[in-house]
Amino acid sequence: MNYRHAFHAGNFADVHKHITLLALIESLLRKDTPCIVLETHAGAGIYDLLGGEARRTGEWGEGIGRLVGETKAPAVVRAYLQQVRTLNPEGRLRLYPGSPVLTAATLRPQDRLVLCELEPSTHTALREALKGRKGIAIHARDGWEALKALLPPREAKRGLVLIDPPFEATNELTRLADALIATHKRWPQGVLAAWYPIKDRPPLDRFLRMLRTADLPDLLVSELCIHPPTSGIKLNGSGMVIINTPWKLEDTLHEATAWLHDHLAHTKNAPWRVERLTGG
Repeated sequence: MNYRHAFHAGNFADVHKHITLLALIESLLRKDTPCIVLETHAGAGIYDLLGGEARRTGEWGEGIGRLVGETKAPAVVRAYLQQVRTLNPEGRLRLYPGSPVLTAATLRPQDRLVLCELEPSTHTALREALKGRKGIAIHARDGWEALKALLPPREAKRGLVLIDPPFEATNELTRLADALIATHKRWPQGVLAAWYPIKDRPPLDRFLRMLRTADLPDLLVSELCIHPPTSGIKLNGSGMVIINTPWKLEDTLHEATAWLHDHLAHTKNAPWRVERLTGG
């Protein structure tokens, strides 16, 4: 595994993914009962945007770099931007919070966060980023295997799974679809969310068709493209698919994704959507 997220931290796809994640968590927190969040591919937790990897690509400049100074935005976007600013108290944007840090800052004392990260140096960085935080379990284990071993959770009936694989293998979309279908059978009441890159459309359409034909409940997609499909850019957009979509989440994501498209897309011809595939 040679994927290093530090090259891509804070880019437009991270922004889309993390705002969607916070919207999901806020939906779960509307009830007082405890919940659990499981991340299968957690990453390092905090990323240095002025470090070697991030500087080499400069991708964050087209993502969080465009938004950090915004003050008028949908509520979930403001909550996300506030977390980024909290991590940079001197006002200069340098550190970017990954999903584990964003989630840990949002959950309540009665909730639990379970993180899986197999790569040794990234696992060490993740532990350092969350040092001293309670209610967090960090596993050096394969995230795909953890879906079978750790679910359904014993301590909470309610919760969320985030699957965010590196997409290095050619069969990653098929593996992701199979994992989502199997995890829903194992934990029918759990909210499942997965991120995917938008490059070539036909493989993505086959992936989403696999999920739709599996009769998964309340299946929702949120997609944000900043380039048109014919641009030739390697990564046109970012997608999130959600199973057991919480109440009112569709409206929240529609507002947030439209706002992100207005602020991040290079052209109005770049598509975006928040759309139910089943349920609703």
